Amino acid sequence: MHDPSEAPFWSVMIPAYRPKEAHLRKAIESVLSQDPGPDKAQIQVIDDCSPGVDVQAMVQSIGGERVAFYKNPQNLGLAGCWNACIDCSRGRWVHILHQDDFVLPGFYRELEKMAERNSDAVFLASRSLYIDENELILGASSRLANMEEATHAVDNFFYEAPVQCPGVVVLREFYKKSGQFRSDLRFTLDCEMWARAIAEGGGVVTRHVLSGYRITGDNESTRLARSGEGLRDLERLHQVFSERYPGFDRGKARRKLCELALREATRFAAQGEMEAAKASKAYWEKNATLLTRLVGVWKRWRGLDSN
Repeated sequence: MHDPSEAPFWSVMIPAYRPKEAHLRKAIESVLSQDPGPDKAQIQVIDDCSPGVDVQAMVQSIGGERVAFYKNPQNLGLAGCWNACIDCSRGRWVHILHQDDFVLPGFYRELEKMAERNSDAVFLASRSLYIDENELILGASSRLANMEEATHAVDNFFYEAPVQCPGVVVLREFYKKSGQFRSDLRFTLDCEMWARAIAEGGGVVTRHVLSGYRITGDNESTRLARSGEGLRDLERLHQVFSERYPGFDRGKARRKLCELALREATRFAAQGEMEAAKASKAYWEKNATLLTRLVGVWKRWRGLDSN
């Protein structure tokens, strides 16, 4: 059990930038609803120098004195703000919970049990619901049966992101020892970090769905996808993985990336976002092999690729 004379067991750090009050409220209240008390949990919002909005007043109206607040003196961007969350954290386990995500009842209780059962692991995670801006549930992340016991295997992370940030906690000591989030990665920096933590320190993912990941039209991942920068960021991640992990298959990664580009081109076109569709299609045309192009066209003609 946690000794209250020590540092808190949890640091729940909530990075924010121009947050929507309803989403930030849900994030904070989802934590407060299972708050074990200030001796055991640090709860703090880190504002990345949001212009035109008083985030501190918003936080105080939601969490009162229970939720601490810090504002970066200048905008640090995604990696910089997440690293500021680590720097401000005091707890044994650090949970970076985005301003528009949330946790479900039992999240901290379940992950504390996991920590007790897996004392050598530095990465713990739950599965996540995918929801849209209007709280509609779109699905859930897949079960990772091969990670329900502690493992150092990271192949689940090679070609996709099998867990989402709101479901992940990382040992603060690992962050301090291994280094922080990479600023050369735009939106794949979390996947790189999770793979690094699991490979170096071991990780466990519960089969339970205990967090919520919001997919909106204005989040960073969607903005990058519209410009094609998301695809290029995945290229950079794949380069890191190919240099670090012998089992990583560059050919398979390239094929999956081209398939993603074609899916995004089709999706954006269906939504009437023609510039975004052109950006994804241009990436596919530049990078897909002739065979990949033919397979992609055939799948769409047969209606086999509906993702």
